[in-house]
Amino acid sequence: MIDLHTHTVLSDGELLPFELVRRAAVAGYRAIGITDHVDSSNIDFVIPRIVKAAGKLKGAMPGLEVVPGAEITHAPPGLVRDLVKEARGLGACIVVVHGETLAEPVAEGTNRAAIEAGADILAHPGLISIEDILFAMEKSVALEITARKGHSIANGHVAQAAVKFGAQIVINTDAHAPGDLVTRIEAERILMGAGIGSERISPVFDTARSILERALRRN
Repeated sequence: MIDLHTHTVLSDGELLPFELVRRAAVAGYRAIGITDHVDSSNIDFVIPRIVKAAGKLKGAMPGLEVVPGAEITHAPPGLVRDLVKEARGLGACIVVVHGETLAEPVAEGTNRAAIEAGADILAHPGLISIEDILFAMEKSVALEITARKGHSIANGHVAQAAVKFGAQIVINTDAHAPGDLVTRIEAERILMGAGIGSERISPVFDTARSILERALRRN
């Protein structure tokens, strides 16, 4: 399992980074991105601490890559571009933007702003428009199928549209608690439940590997 969207006590998660990583290792993960929530108030506090934790774990968990990142969350669309740039400058190798989920009152235009900014992943993008899906394809921004309750309401829409137009998709847990981590088999079932046919499962994980490889080059 490659999971590029998780949270720790550095934002609203329940686990310290080391504990999250240990649990991921036990669950058979090959890679985990720690992407705590950030905005202009905490970005310079959170990202350096994730980078430090990931650095300490380098080589300490054989077979598991730990990648520092951030999830830009509920930022006004006009600020997203600068926050993506700032996150990368602070050492975030994976930048996720909290998309227009149906479960929260995310500002309209956030999906578009995330794509324009060149985020790696647009998380739980809700009822994303066809125009934004095509734009995401142009900008090589991956759309997320999520295992997280609430945000997963629109998984079917995202999956159907992504398959129709050939957009890149990934599956992440958006984990906040120990029980949120999933195995590869569980991830495959979530994808199938969203309407992804069995023949399209492998490309989803191939996309995650491509994002991971790009992130490691930044690390």
